[in-house]
Amino acid sequence: MSRESREVHILASGSDGNCAVIRDDDTCLMIDAGLSGNQIERGLNEVGIEPYELTAILITHEHRDHVMGAGVLSRRYQVPIGGNRMTLSFSGIDRLESPIVFETSRAFRVGTIDVLPLPISHDAAEPNAFLVSYGGKRCLIATDLGVVTNPIQTALMGCDLVVLEANHDLKMLLTGPYPHFLKEAIRGRKGHLSNADCARALKSSHIDGRKIFLAHLSRKNNRPDLACETVADEIGCHRNEVDCLHGTGDTRSISIC
Repeated sequence: MSRESREVHILASGSDGNCAVIRDDDTCLMIDAGLSGNQIERGLNEVGIEPYELTAILITHEHRDHVMGAGVLSRRYQVPIGGNRMTLSFSGIDRLESPIVFETSRAFRVGTIDVLPLPISHDAAEPNAFLVSYGGKRCLIATDLGVVTNPIQTALMGCDLVVLEANHDLKMLLTGPYPHFLKEAIRGRKGHLSNADCARALKSSHIDGRKIFLAHLSRKNNRPDLACETVADEIGCHRNEVDCLHGTGDTRSISIC
């Protein structure tokens, strides 16, 4: 069924699981499937999408909180899984049939959606962010990155929606319960973006009217209100112009018209 609205649905975002769906007309593209198959089905139902409507599942990298339900959904509903060769090789997904194998930094098309996979800095085989374009709109989904590299900074320019990691508040991380080695890994170049890092990247590329969604917030080293306030204050926008999920089971639907 054709739909005029263009939507991005965030079904989960964080270390417990990551899953987003981009819808344009008859194309329904899932980015990561880091929940159980049943959890994803419930999330899809909440936002009015039937699992059989999925066109493809694209994987950013092979960590479990990004791939856990991909194989189940693929087999259950005959949905192709996409990733670069390294990601698919390390994903542990069984019985991949007719996968979409793409090359990082080379654009490809899924239905009505153009996808440009971009390299990111994270402790995975060959992790990607995705810059997607559809109906004249551009959306960047970039989670699990230790630094904002030039390709990501460039991609931020001109986006109508940015879904960008704001994993931790540095003070909370440093004074929190994690062991020293884990704190250093999180704040390292192949770890996760802090609120301040996210805010600086968004400020340098900010355009009026852009929608901002903060992703992959840590439950122990961050708070939704703190992350949103840090980013809004740095950009100079109202707190209500920056959004994120507020806990397990929370979802968000963002319309891009």
